[in-house]
Amino acid sequence: MNLLILIIIFTAIGGVLSVMVASAFLLLRDHHRNTVLPHGISFAIGALLAVAFWGLIPEAFAEVKPGQFQVLSGTILAGILGFFMLEKLLIWRHCHYGECEAHNDDGYEHSDYHAHSHRHGVAKSAGTLIILGDSIHNFVDGVLIAAAFLTDVQLGIVTSLAVATHEIPQEVGDFAILLDSGYSKGKALFYNILASLTTVLGGVLAYFSLEDLHDSLPYFLALAASSFIYIAVADLIPSLHKKTDMKTSLQQIALIAAGVFLICSLHGIAHNIALA
Repeated sequence: MNLLILIIIFTAIGGVLSVMVASAFLLLRDHHRNTVLPHGISFAIGALLAVAFWGLIPEAFAEVKPGQFQVLSGTILAGILGFFMLEKLLIWRHCHYGECEAHNDDGYEHSDYHAHSHRHGVAKSAGTLIILGDSIHNFVDGVLIAAAFLTDVQLGIVTSLAVATHEIPQEVGDFAILLDSGYSKGKALFYNILASLTTVLGGVLAYFSLEDLHDSLPYFLALAASSFIYIAVADLIPSLHKKTDMKTSLQQIALIAAGVFLICSLHGIAHNIALA
């Protein structure tokens, strides 16, 4: 079979398959999903931070020379600041010059800020950012899958399956974030599938111009990492502080740790498969 066709098929598997498996989360009844949703947010925090710090950033630094470390670090910093400015613009758009229900007359937030954020402000923009960050991340996954196929077909197949497996827990967290941001189940599924198709785009572009993309790859990784760090730290973690009782706090910590552990474990499994 033509190598390009194989890359298209397996980048689609690597991107879309994980979304379809994770979409089982949407089949839960509303009251069950509302019960699970806060736990999904905690799990997503751990998964996003683990993907950024355990996967994307180390891979980015491994691809550049030591003399480029500061430039790459600057890219991560610029990405975080850029996503902050983007979120400001999104909040401004939703709040219409500070008149949205999330703010009082002085522009400061009410104590029930997050209770209304499904339609306005930070939570809505978090959904937009998670789609953008996922698109960048999936594009890079497509480049990596294509690179593996161009090296060896069997390695490409294993890499695509490893990517799909690695993405499932993160996609479950993404669904939780999108639903928490006010997206309907249909829109959450549609936008997640749309973002997953950038895996195919990355694979096709890499097939035709891998040498040109190779030099840019670390910076794509850095931008994807900065988006995940910003979403987790700026948007999701503050929402966990609404409940301060000991039981809930321990559950949050345990689920964050579970997200980190699962992502790190899957990275280790994928690495061992690649070396085998």
